[in-house]
Amino acid sequence: MKDIYAELSWRGLINQTTGDDKFASWLNEQSRTVYAGFDPTAESLHVGHMLPLMLLRRFQAAGHKPIALVGGATGMIGDPSGKSAERNLLSVEQLRANVDAIKVQMRNFLDFDEEGSGAVLVNNFDWMQSFSYLDFLRDIGKNFPVNVMMAKDSVKGRLERDDAGLSYTEFSYMLLQAYDFVHLFDKHGCQLQIGGSDQWGNITAGIDLGRRMRSAQLFGMTCPLLTKSDGTKMGKTESGAVWLSAERTSPYAFYQYWINVADEDAGKCLRFLTELDREEIESLDKSREEEPHKRQSQKRLAESLTELVHGPEGLASAERATQIFFGGEIDNLNDSQLLEIFADVPSQELNRDRLTGDSGLNIIDALVEAGLCKSKGEARRVISQGGAYVNNRRIDDTETSLGADQLASETVMVLRSGKKKYALLRFSGK
Repeated sequence: MKDIYAELSWRGLINQTTGDDKFASWLNEQSRTVYAGFDPTAESLHVGHMLPLMLLRRFQAAGHKPIALVGGATGMIGDPSGKSAERNLLSVEQLRANVDAIKVQMRNFLDFDEEGSGAVLVNNFDWMQSFSYLDFLRDIGKNFPVNVMMAKDSVKGRLERDDAGLSYTEFSYMLLQAYDFVHLFDKHGCQLQIGGSDQWGNITAGIDLGRRMRSAQLFGMTCPLLTKSDGTKMGKTESGAVWLSAERTSPYAFYQYWINVADEDAGKCLRFLTELDREEIESLDKSREEEPHKRQSQKRLAESLTELVHGPEGLASAERATQIFFGGEIDNLNDSQLLEIFADVPSQELNRDRLTGDSGLNIIDALVEAGLCKSKGEARRVISQGGAYVNNRRIDDTETSLGADQLASETVMVLRSGKKKYALLRFSGK
């Protein structure tokens, strides 16, 4: 077994623990079973979920047994922790679809087949559905002093706000998560729950319930939240969350998100989210100080996380798309892929018949209509100076005609003037 406590410590991943100074020795003296929970609020996990997933992965690599809990029951209510308003409640059908999709994604992070420390995937709906309301109040609810619940930050913070209260539904969330810990202790011998720092109240509620119901000594550990240096959440963009699903966030967009992480955030991301060793990470820290323009930290971060989430093929696709944007030859792509790579590039739509016939579309007209040149005279100068490209292939002849065989995909042609000035022509019709 590896010293998981030392590993988590140098990475800065330990925020709070129960058990005081005994926690480290307890954790390392034998293999432990540890769990983290994930509420299925969407059909995909997002970047914010990567931190607890990577924690479970690290525990497994150190010889401990991880349990990934998907909250089919708790997801019906929604965790009030860190929320300023109540979540929208999802239908049972939508929750089931979300649970199934999330299970598939978790297999990229955890080994569910290995014996001994092999991960276990559970859904708390499986044991919560058997409770009647009265049974739950009698067996579980009686163990929760209301004054203790009211003192939890997740509850107190909401009650102190003038613009948002707390429904009884959300108030009860703590009971459900606490019982999850007791159930996993009973069935799997689980003694440790991990989560983000906003989960401290829920984790300690489970520890207290285990003591009251089973006289069990349970433990908890939280990690810092994954935030940027300005305090905002990592994994948010102008267009929304960065998802782990390729259908919601493509491998290229996922890769680009990490390539563009700020220098002041790169070191934390390397420590929190990757499996790079300490020596390599500290070398990358030095590179950011001495040669920040090379962005070696961001490149290594993007490579590591994209391969983990989307596999070697996803990484290769993302790197190829990035090369295309910086001048790599364009071929064998479809409209969807091209339009994503050049999402922020201006485009013009022309009728497809402009590409047919004997003459086709003259390169000079194409540059002008794409908006890359203001006049035909400027277009001629650009071509004669070697600055005109179609699908990143240089065009030297002002008499060049463009036909359907110059399309980079089904309907798109990529034009470039100089090193980085791009425009798209999109051809519609037959």
